[in-house]
Amino acid sequence: MYLLMFLHGPKFIEYKVIGMEKSENLKISMLGHKRIPSREGGVEIVVEQLASRMVNLGDSVICYNRKGHHVSGKEFDTNKLTEYEGIRLKSVPTFDFKGLAAMSSSFFAALAAAFDKSDVVHFHAEGPCAMIWIPKLFGKRCIATIHGLDHQRAKWGNFARKYIMFGERMAVKYADEIIVLSKGVQDYFRDTYGRETRFIPNGVNRPTIRKPDLIKEKFGLEKDSYVLFLGRIVPEKGLKYLIEAFKEVDTDKKLVIAGGSSDTDEFMSELKEMANGDDRIIFTGFVQGQLLEELYSNAYIYTLPSDLEGMPLSLLEAMSYGNCCLVSDIAECTEVVEDKAVVFKKSNIDDLKEKLQMICDNSSIAQKYKDEATNYICSKYNWDDVTNEILLLYQ
Repeated sequence: MYLLMFLHGPKFIEYKVIGMEKSENLKISMLGHKRIPSREGGVEIVVEQLASRMVNLGDSVICYNRKGHHVSGKEFDTNKLTEYEGIRLKSVPTFDFKGLAAMSSSFFAALAAAFDKSDVVHFHAEGPCAMIWIPKLFGKRCIATIHGLDHQRAKWGNFARKYIMFGERMAVKYADEIIVLSKGVQDYFRDTYGRETRFIPNGVNRPTIRKPDLIKEKFGLEKDSYVLFLGRIVPEKGLKYLIEAFKEVDTDKKLVIAGGSSDTDEFMSELKEMANGDDRIIFTGFVQGQLLEELYSNAYIYTLPSDLEGMPLSLLEAMSYGNCCLVSDIAECTEVVEDKAVVFKKSNIDDLKEKLQMICDNSSIAQKYKDEATNYICSKYNWDDVTNEILLLYQ
């Protein structure tokens, strides 16, 4: 086994596994996600990608899924599985109400993990880490991945923020290792708690590009005819800025806002009211499968105008499809794109409008970024490398 350590300035440490021979197969439990297989959020994608690869390497993985309905509505519910790609799936009791679903499911999942035969219990996200002490009490090795500073998200009320902060402190106190996805979050844990963490970013797969068949039929969309936002419809994604800016852009391209509510129905209604009167703006609702792939494959611009991110998987995916990307200048976005995307000043509607207009008016600019995106992102972020790094922490 060879381990190479890079220092990025005095504070930023990135661990890269160059070669790794597993000493033994492990029994692993994962919790904190809603359910897999699912695209209800980035956490679900991460858990599925890691767990399936660990199974392929010979490990045994249990993922504790929530009961209850899909976060974007029961019409997206799927059949409940007990196994998926070799991963054992167990559904735990869940109080299916806003603010209680994550709390109740993580409690029952942590309790189950304390008594299962796992060697390692991997908690995902800050809120579920409130229960990390339970398997730790039974001698389990516990790993926590902080997907973002969730207490900063605008959709949470005062009680939820306090609970999430409690989960953060429990991770600091009880986790054997804490994984973070950005330099900013790594600095936060060091400065706030004096706690060292491991930077292990998310990965991405090289996709298959699809022709615009379903999206043409459902929404009248052709290749390069639209600007795309694809993600959860939550306040911190900057969608108000995007709609206000786009309404001032002189273009016949459409703005496609693809994604479902995430306990944010009122916010979704507010966005639709803002867009009222501009028939260029299309809300698709939650998308997955071929529809999602076609939207990524045929966009003229993919934009992520977020105020807050952990590590945006949708941005990695958009670049993997060869998109010209336009992102806010928060570190979590700029660390990903480097110089391979257009950047605007966070929350600055005028700057966002100017950048949108510039790209819409200059197809050569868009094409330059499209040509560079796929190879750059797929070589920088690889799920197999990520899995190996995490397995090293497990052992």
